[in-house]
Amino acid sequence: MMPEPFLLLAAVGQGFHGDVLRLVADSGPVVKLILLLLLGFSVLSWAVMIERYRALKKAEDDSIAFLNDLQRERRLTDLRDRASRYAASPLVPIFLAGFRELTSALADGVGRYRGGQGIPEEARGRIQERVRRRLEESGMAEADRLDRNLGVPATTGSVTPFVGLFGTVWGIMSAFQGIGVTGSASLGAVAPGISEALVATAAGLGAAIPAVIGYNLLLTRARRLGARIERFVMSFGALADLHVDASGHPAAPVEAGKAQM
Repeated sequence: MMPEPFLLLAAVGQGFHGDVLRLVADSGPVVKLILLLLLGFSVLSWAVMIERYRALKKAEDDSIAFLNDLQRERRLTDLRDRASRYAASPLVPIFLAGFRELTSALADGVGRYRGGQGIPEEARGRIQERVRRRLEESGMAEADRLDRNLGVPATTGSVTPFVGLFGTVWGIMSAFQGIGVTGSASLGAVAPGISEALVATAAGLGAAIPAVIGYNLLLTRARRLGARIERFVMSFGALADLHVDASGHPAAPVEAGKAQM
């Protein structure tokens, strides 16, 4: 007669198979549907994280190159013509929007106040406010664009554990049903249902953990770019103020590299 531990192992071997693929194949339709849903969440989350990582990395690299070019360039008009080289940078649309608003406002002011006296101080203040408002609007739009689709990994990280938990509960229910059908509480009766529960739990955690880690890393990089945008808006606003102030004194020299158009 076989010892009792070997009898238990034999019972488990008849009702339970350790192969994960076999566990999925032998699971019920509800658990299969849950696993398919978790797979969809995981694939979508990974696709978004890979796309966002590449986009944010390219945006950061182009932003650094654009700022270096801005420090070296003596004329903003020349930098505007080369801005297409840094198309991935969120600073370029802000620069172009501010540049257009600045040149348009100065052209309107010069056309309105002729006679060689320059633009009055009150009018210069309105122009400066107009340019700053346009810079802030463009900066907020670009900052919002950095967070695009980050809700997908965030949702995956928060929802998939509960979806897996639902599969766990369903698997335990199947285990108790097995006990009721067979009239026995042996491992051979409950192992299939418990295995379904464990597979669903593992799938939920396998989808959630990478999504949470990826979301936090990408959000940190997006926030770093957002801070760079805020600093650029302030610095370009100060540069625009120099241009506007210089327009009030047309005879005054313009400092090269800071206020020369």
